[in-house]
Amino acid sequence: VQLQASGGGSVQAGGSLRLSCAASGGTFSTYTIGWFRQAPGKERDFVAAINFSGTATYYADSVKGRFTISRDNAKKTVYLQMNNLKPEDTAVYYCAAVRSPIVTMTENGYDFWGQGTEVTVSS
Repeated sequence: VQLQASGGGSVQAGGSLRLSCAASGGTFSTYTIGWFRQAPGKERDFVAAINFSGTATYYADSVKGRFTISRDNAKKTVYLQMNNLKPEDTAVYYCAAVRSPIVTMTENGYDFWGQGTEVTVSS
């Protein structure tokens, strides 16, 4: 499966963005999808994940209550709605996929990666 992340941009603190991860190839509805982010000079960290059917979601503590992950299997797209953004959310955001019903929050648990989309939050 190939992944294309989009929707990044520059916003002020308190603002919102919606990222999209569009897939092509593969049977999208069989893939767990995760979002990760990498801030400048830091390691890539888990943000959120959703299981193949959209019935289970997982979030990093730092984004709980502010970010929402969802998916539309008919459109082969996963979304990350980001509200009340903070300067510490500034990073390149990546979506990743693994063909498994088990949701993982570790980077090495994913087999396919998108190219990343940049989010900048100013104070």
